[in-house]
Amino acid sequence: MPTPSSDRLSQLRNLLESDPHDAFCMYAIAMEHAKTKHNQEAIAWFDRTIETDPSYCYAWYHKARCQVDAGDNEGATQTLQEGMKQADEHGDSHANEEMRSLLRSF
Repeated sequence: MPTPSSDRLSQLRNLLESDPHDAFCMYAIAMEHAKTKHNQEAIAWFDRTIETDPSYCYAWYHKARCQVDAGDNEGATQTLQEGMKQADEHGDSHANEEMRSLLRSF
């Protein structure tokens, strides 16, 4: 299994150090882990993103994808349901539909 690019992760962690509340950096770190199927690390970083900014709808979506990849369909279902609520609250119908579509796929 490939490992996340250490250069990219190093750059992102440095950016996060300068702004520890930067949800985009957290999300980007999570995506680096997700790209290489390091699902548990990705899920942990998506959780940090969501804790920092619950309206970051695609963090919910990609967290659920990692949960499905890890065989946790029940967890993914809960993640998607909560993510769809957040998307509704923030008027992001596109994210809501993508989460709904992912939910129907498993």
